[in-house]
Amino acid sequence: MTIAERHKHILDELAKNGFVNVTDLSKELDVTVVTIRKDLKLLEDKGLLYRSHGSATPVSPYVNDRSVNEKKLVRVEEKLKIAQIAASLVDEDDAIIIGSGTTVVAFAQSIPKNKKLTVLTAAMNVTLALIDASEVEVVQLGGVVRKTSSSVVGHYAEEMLKQFACSKLFFSADGVSLEDGLTTSHMMEAHLNSQMMKGVQKIILLVDSSKFGKRGFGKICNLEDIDIIITDAGIPELYREKMEAMGIEVRVV
Repeated sequence: MTIAERHKHILDELAKNGFVNVTDLSKELDVTVVTIRKDLKLLEDKGLLYRSHGSATPVSPYVNDRSVNEKKLVRVEEKLKIAQIAASLVDEDDAIIIGSGTTVVAFAQSIPKNKKLTVLTAAMNVTLALIDASEVEVVQLGGVVRKTSSSVVGHYAEEMLKQFACSKLFFSADGVSLEDGLTTSHMMEAHLNSQMMKGVQKIILLVDSSKFGKRGFGKICNLEDIDIIITDAGIPELYREKMEAMGIEVRVV
């Protein structure tokens, strides 16, 4: 296979999956890892991809902190579908934790108002979404308010979490990576999410497909720590295959 043919294969795989792995490419193309790394560097120099350790993506995978008011205008339809499937997983008399983010706010809004349950949350907009639900008891965590996410973080929120045991955690992330796991743009929020995971029986991630292949500053957990991922049909097939191989239940809306 010529250099041009290898480069075409790499770019085709990127377009198809949104991600390529150096080791996988080496096996597929029957060349050394060193050769693939050189190919990726040449393609990066031409502005055709973005390299990271052991892999490459079409664009930079790193995400910045954005306001919830900006995020809520993006992929609205996908988030609504994800939210509706997530709401079907809530049982009567459940005690659940809901994280922060626009997708989980949509989830909170999709919970039937007459369903009896207890919700523990750090997100003030989640609390507001459930304020008129007479059968839902809301426990609002306290702490330092992050205005960009309308949620609280810090020591006080983490200490409150230790007092409760819940059946399920519904949360989101800014990035989902095969190498780095789940990440978010704020380290304190990442740490709070990781603490939320300790007090539940089932961990459910709600993310639209644009989050796959992205990385944030703060790590929440490894991918294999998740029980269920609910996402939309834009998820790269490579991610779906890899996550199902890890034993993660992937629900596509």
